[in-house]
Amino acid sequence: MTRLRTGRRKYYDIFSHFYDAFIRMHSWQDEDDTRNFLVDAAYLGGKPVPRILDICCGTGSVIFAFKERYPESMAVGYDFSHGMLHKAHEKNIYGWVVFVQGDATALPFYDNIFNVVTCSHALYELKGETRQTALKEMKRVVRHDGCVLLMEHEIPRHPVFKLLFYMRMLSMGSKDACEFVQGGDWSL
Repeated sequence: MTRLRTGRRKYYDIFSHFYDAFIRMHSWQDEDDTRNFLVDAAYLGGKPVPRILDICCGTGSVIFAFKERYPESMAVGYDFSHGMLHKAHEKNIYGWVVFVQGDATALPFYDNIFNVVTCSHALYELKGETRQTALKEMKRVVRHDGCVLLMEHEIPRHPVFKLLFYMRMLSMGSKDACEFVQGGDWSL
């Protein structure tokens, strides 16, 4: 893992202590809607035991939404941050979800194994070739009749949350991340 990625992992290990509260503030109006949108878009109703992988799962909100809708599924959350996975494990009181720590550019899974692979609000942090490699890995592990579902941030409308959002994006220090999230327009 590169020095930059190691630094990002340390950042997320610390951020994990505040992450859920930050997300609730950031998307208080539609937090459940975005998760439900991903679950609905997967169209897994006809699969007897769907296999679901959530890349960059953070504290597990998306994969838990899938598991709630599809309790018979094999659900895997995957993240590079020990801190985020620790928080996800704390929420996993029934042990319904398997959590794996690793890098999105080298998934430790067989080819064509998952019915759906998701990556929510995280792809913007992967830069250039790293992003391309992660996308190729997602494509590799999803079944030919499956789908990869990606969702990214929307710029908050509330001025305070918008300012906090921009501060977080600027703290990332990457022009690439800013352009990916907002198409290059950085006006407050």
